Amino acid sequence: MYFELRHLRTIRAIHECGGLARAADLLNMTQSALSHQVKGLEDQAGVELFVRRSKPLKLSAAGQRMLRVADRVLPEIEALEAEFRALQTGKTGRLHITLECHACYDWLFPVLEKFRHAWPDVDVDIRAGLAFDAFPALDREEVDLVITSNPSNLPGITFNALFDYHPTLVAAAQNPIARKTQVVAEDFADQTLITYPVGRDRLDVFTEMLTPARVEPRAHRQAELTAVILMLVGSNRGVSVLPDWVMRDVRDNPDYVLRPLAGNVTKRMYAATRDEDALHPFMAHFLRLVRTEAVKLQRH
Repeated sequence: MYFELRHLRTIRAIHECGGLARAADLLNMTQSALSHQVKGLEDQAGVELFVRRSKPLKLSAAGQRMLRVADRVLPEIEALEAEFRALQTGKTGRLHITLECHACYDWLFPVLEKFRHAWPDVDVDIRAGLAFDAFPALDREEVDLVITSNPSNLPGITFNALFDYHPTLVAAAQNPIARKTQVVAEDFADQTLITYPVGRDRLDVFTEMLTPARVEPRAHRQAELTAVILMLVGSNRGVSVLPDWVMRDVRDNPDYVLRPLAGNVTKRMYAATRDEDALHPFMAHFLRLVRTEAVKLQRH
């Protein structure tokens, strides 16, 4: 025995309409075609599904049993169809984000606050990108967007440019390095360098300056939070290199000095997505919000 969804819809329509003529109109088919479908369904089931002599047309006991199945199954199918239509129009979806950038939380949370009001039906989540390899996770559809400053040539992945930033040295005003107008790799040789707890391949100070020059800082200390790093730097416990937007709260503080890296190093932040996801309306809106919010932070 083989039933299709159209059979369940037929049973429900005839029950609701009380006759073949009105049910046929509801199902957008001829009465003859509907009658033929009912006969074929009864032949397949081996039982009568309707009490033919009643007006309006009523379901038999077997038909009632089939109606109960239709009432249970069809709402779930219709909800799924509605969800797929919403996905096609970009009204719903999933945006699970991971970051290869500690400091990015500064602008990400304001972006997400605006995004959730504009797209309340999109499932948004943040996953820490430091405990696993983010790009394989993106390819496996475990996450949908990776914030990174290290683009790669990966098949099926689009790196959407967001904004440029300048890695900038921050030091205590009494630190001797404060007398420099810009810093070079050798200036870190007698300094304690304070960074986020990530690999050197994700830290601009190493990738852009120290590693190419084969220079090691005197000591390397790690701290999870930006506020902790700035507190340690302000206490002259070390120096740090952070994105320029992080410095907005200490730019005018006399306890700190900010110095550019030699060559005025510029980096670019990207949002990596799967190729097919980059044009989703909600994804495009998220990327626009990121670019706008980042510009605000850099201006403050």
